[in-house]
Amino acid sequence: MSTHHRIRPAIGEDMPVAVNTLARAFADYPFTRHVVAADDHHQRVRRFQELFLKRIGMVYGRVWVAGAGRAVAVWTTPDRDPGPGFAAIGPLVGELAGDRAPWFASADRALQPYRPRYPAWYLAAVGVDPDEQGKGLGGAVIRPGLDAADRAGFPCFLETSTEQNVAFYERLGFTVTADVPLPDNGPRTWCMLRQPA
Repeated sequence: MSTHHRIRPAIGEDMPVAVNTLARAFADYPFTRHVVAADDHHQRVRRFQELFLKRIGMVYGRVWVAGAGRAVAVWTTPDRDPGPGFAAIGPLVGELAGDRAPWFASADRALQPYRPRYPAWYLAAVGVDPDEQGKGLGGAVIRPGLDAADRAGFPCFLETSTEQNVAFYERLGFTVTADVPLPDNGPRTWCMLRQPA
């Protein structure tokens, strides 16, 4: 992998490009389309990703970037409870969801029973800029989190609402633990777990 694409922990200067990467990656993602209002959708998604990246991932979790921020992996870890961060941004997330806020809440309730009730690393967001896809950056930017979780002896968990992602994550050692059709005609969502190596 070239120096341009080297993987490293994110720093403050990476935020503008990383936010743009996540905004582009999630703009038309089935889950995002379901739970974020259609009006000014792309800007709402951008703001949501910015809040999550800066106020959850960078504060309570771990974030890695590649390609100068054109690939991003955002994790929460058992090291720090992100609950206070989520509580702080909760009203803003509700505003960004707009008229889809009830769907956001019902999707969260539907997935809650399948989330680990034990310490785990949660792969909360992965995005690769569309112009950089197909170069191996997605798997590469996820790998440091998997390795860190392995060293700490914790499993890894994720949710995905795109079927093609399931095979991608299986190649990284995840297995499907639940296949959940979200309420309110929401997208099918897969919960996946990877045991520590």
